[in-house]
Amino acid sequence: MSARERRAEPAALMAGTALAVFRLNGQFLEVAESLARPAGLTAAWWQVLGAVLDEPLPVAGIARAMGITRQSVQRIADLLVEKGLAEYLPNPAHSRAKLLRPTEDGRAAVRRIAPGQRALAGRLAEHLGLDEFQMLREALETLSRALEAIDAAG
Repeated sequence: MSARERRAEPAALMAGTALAVFRLNGQFLEVAESLARPAGLTAAWWQVLGAVLDEPLPVAGIARAMGITRQSVQRIADLLVEKGLAEYLPNPAHSRAKLLRPTEDGRAAVRRIAPGQRALAGRLAEHLGLDEFQMLREALETLSRALEAIDAAG
């Protein structure tokens, strides 16, 4: 069996994909921290605020959307509320699971990040080309859905 054939085996493909995703995650977190810092946020705070910009969500819903633990989101949500960047609202669907929504200060902080994010997106699009950029996003979404389906199937 050639080296190329071994690299195409499912286990080798999984290992290579995992390493690439771990590296990419680290790179995204580093970039997110540098974009968020001048707005007075961390990458994690930005991530949670971003999840509730369009509609208030319970902590468990934010955690599901982001693929992280409810406890992690709860700690960040509590900090955001303490800092005045978000607030809890009553949840008509579940009395104990309050909804989180950004305050105007939270929205303003996220808006301060937007110019840097747009600039980075433009540089990536220029480097990759729009078609490649779109294909990469779709491939990552496909991989995420496949992992969800496998996890759900047991």
